[in-house]
Amino acid sequence: MSKTFAVIGDPIDHSLSPNIHSAAFRELNLENSYIAYKIPKGELKEGIEALKKIKIDGFNVTIPHKIEMMKYLDKMDETCSIIGAVNTVTNNEGILKGYNTDMDGFLDPFKKKEIQIKDKKILLLGAGGAARAIVTGFAKEKARHLTIANRTLENANSLAQFANKIGLDANATTLEKVEINLADFDIIVNATSIGLKNELSPISLETIKPESVVYDIIYMPMNTDFIKKAKEKGAKIIYGYEMLLGQAVRAFEIWNGIEAPYNAMKKALLGGV
Repeated sequence: MSKTFAVIGDPIDHSLSPNIHSAAFRELNLENSYIAYKIPKGELKEGIEALKKIKIDGFNVTIPHKIEMMKYLDKMDETCSIIGAVNTVTNNEGILKGYNTDMDGFLDPFKKKEIQIKDKKILLLGAGGAARAIVTGFAKEKARHLTIANRTLENANSLAQFANKIGLDANATTLEKVEINLADFDIIVNATSIGLKNELSPISLETIKPESVVYDIIYMPMNTDFIKKAKEKGAKIIYGYEMLLGQAVRAFEIWNGIEAPYNAMKKALLGGV
C-alpha cells in the first residue's frame, strides 16, 4: 500500500528532504511519495486540516512551525517534550503524534565514527533553534562540561540553565570571550547561522588542539569557513549534512518501521548539496 509524506514550512523550495526520501523509497521499491508543502506563518491550523483531509501518513516540520506545531499534536514522545519543538509527525487515522529527530540526527555521526562524548569538554557556539536539541544530546551522552558561547549572553545563560536542569554541567559566555583558549575543548560545535552565506568563521580556531572534533551543523555550503579553518588545524570534522542525514534516517524509520537505506539517502543528499 502506498503512503504519502510531506515536509511543511516556509520557505520550502530549497528543502532537500523530498530528494532524500524519494531515493530511499526507490531503493526499497516502496510505492510511497514525498512532497514539499508550503504553509506560510499564521496558516498552520488550516494547513494541517488540509493534510488530514488527504490522509497524509506523516510529515516533517521545518521553520517557522517547529514550536507552534506542538499545539496540534494528540501525543508526543519524550524527546519532543524536553526540547520543546517538533520536526516529525505521524498521522494514524487522524491522531497526530510528534517526534523530534534533531537530537538523534545530531548524535548519529558521533556514533558512526565511534567518537566518545562521555566525559568530554564541549564548546557550543550559538543558542538558537537547534541548540536545545544539541544540549539534550550532550546531556544524554554524559558530557563532562559544556560551555555555551553566543552573541547575546542572555540567550546563552538561559540555555545553560536548561542544560543544568537536565543534568549537564554548563556555563555561558560570549563569542568574543571564548576565543582565548580553545585548547581546553575536546569538541567544538557551530550551531549559529554564521557560514550560511559564506561568512567568515564565528570564532578563530587558531588555538584548538589537533585531536579536537569540530562539527558545523550548517549543511550548505558543505565546507564553511569554520570547517576549512578546522581542517587546516588537523581537527576531526563532522559536516552538517551528516546531521541532516541522521534526522532523515530517523524520520524514515519512524514512518515506515523498517531500516532506512543510509547509503542511498546519502548519495541523494550529496547530489543536492
